[in-house]
Amino acid sequence: MEENLKKKDDKGFSNGNPENIKRDFKGLLGGVGVFLKDLLDIRDNTDQEATKASIIADIPFKGHTSWILICSIFIASVGLNANSTAVVIGAMLISPLMGPILGVGLSLATNDIDTLRRSLKNFAVMVVLSVFTAFLFFYFFPLRDESSELLARTAPDIRDVLIAFFGGLALVIARAKKGTIASVIFGVAIATALMPPLCTVGFGLAIGNFGYATGAMYLFTINTIFIGLATFLVIKVLRFPMVRYANSQRRRFIARMASIVAILVMIPAGFTFYDVFQESLFRKEAKQFIANNIKPYELPGEGRYLDNLTDIAYAHGKDGYIELVFMGSESIPDNVVATWNTQKNNYVKLRNVELKIVQGSKNLELDQMKYVNELYETKKAELLSKEQQIQVLKEEVGKMSKIAAQQIPFQEISAEAKTNYENLSNLGFAYTITTDFSKLDTIPVFNVQWKKGLSSHQKTKDTQKLTDWLRLRLKNAKIQVREEKI
Repeated sequence: MEENLKKKDDKGFSNGNPENIKRDFKGLLGGVGVFLKDLLDIRDNTDQEATKASIIADIPFKGHTSWILICSIFIASVGLNANSTAVVIGAMLISPLMGPILGVGLSLATNDIDTLRRSLKNFAVMVVLSVFTAFLFFYFFPLRDESSELLARTAPDIRDVLIAFFGGLALVIARAKKGTIASVIFGVAIATALMPPLCTVGFGLAIGNFGYATGAMYLFTINTIFIGLATFLVIKVLRFPMVRYANSQRRRFIARMASIVAILVMIPAGFTFYDVFQESLFRKEAKQFIANNIKPYELPGEGRYLDNLTDIAYAHGKDGYIELVFMGSESIPDNVVATWNTQKNNYVKLRNVELKIVQGSKNLELDQMKYVNELYETKKAELLSKEQQIQVLKEEVGKMSKIAAQQIPFQEISAEAKTNYENLSNLGFAYTITTDFSKLDTIPVFNVQWKKGLSSHQKTKDTQKLTDWLRLRLKNAKIQVREEKI
């Protein structure tokens, strides 16, 4: 019996012996390890000399490379201006901006100070030339619409960080393989999108919008840092040989300087990742709060929430704010706003955020037209044609005109009432909000005072007559007139 336990069955499995089971398990793990090593290991198929030579060859910026860069800038600028994704992709494919960035990562990983110096110099020249060329194009070009392709490059988030980092990894791995994978290089050029943000910087400077320029430069910086960081890490993992210097003192100095520069690059990369990640969480919670609490609220009458005018401001470590815009003839009750503030505090990232409520004016039509104009400025970046812009404007103006038509022109009404009713000594006006606990209603109420000495019968008669006239004049059957005692 015991001998049978030590033997394996006909299929080759252990028959319950603990030592045999452990040995089989180790063999299984070993087989999985070998499989994964063969699947994921890239060192055996890496050509270090050819990879280093190809990266260094792409660093110089002169002659043909300079003209290719200028052409790609113009193509990208035209594509962004025309809101053409295909044209923008074409500009990214021919842009030579990636070369110096890979050179920086390679030089830091191998302590090659000369390559680092050349990479930084060429990279700086490329960036300045790109921004200047894009600035000239947008400054003199007569059509400068704020297309969605342009505005998409002004507000980076956590996804841009991940795209830049993993795009950089894919690029260096493809360059390191014996027989470079060209399709990967083209794909990374499209995904990381170095050229469009620089063109957007030039656009922002050309129209005087420094917010666009700084946002786009922030996106470009993110792409640059994380592509360089990915290059640095892959070169280290592949154990590229360090550059040796004959002078031992110079070798130590250069190694020290390369390490310091590498750390200086990684520190802002870490802070950038953290900051962008926190902003992404903040905006996610803000949108959840709005979707769960603001949008379901039913405003009375013609009132509505203007989602397109919502402003979510992240203050990068400080208290931000959420601005909500409502239009309508009736104000949102204070208890509802207080409830929203309480609900807001249930979200961790929103506890110290100020909730701003902007409501349409009851009496000033100019405020309503201001909001229509703001809506147009916000919506036009999302529209694809001028016909759509005109249609949106018509719809919003129609809605605002309907709200404006319900307003009481009190100054005109009071002058007409004084002319028609000689016994009228004082006229007041206010809105009264009433409810039957199922819905809210707004009633226009006029308060009148009649001259002293007028009989009660005459006052009642004139009050009824004034009520009928106001309802007919203002085309509102809800109007009420109340007599105030002197």
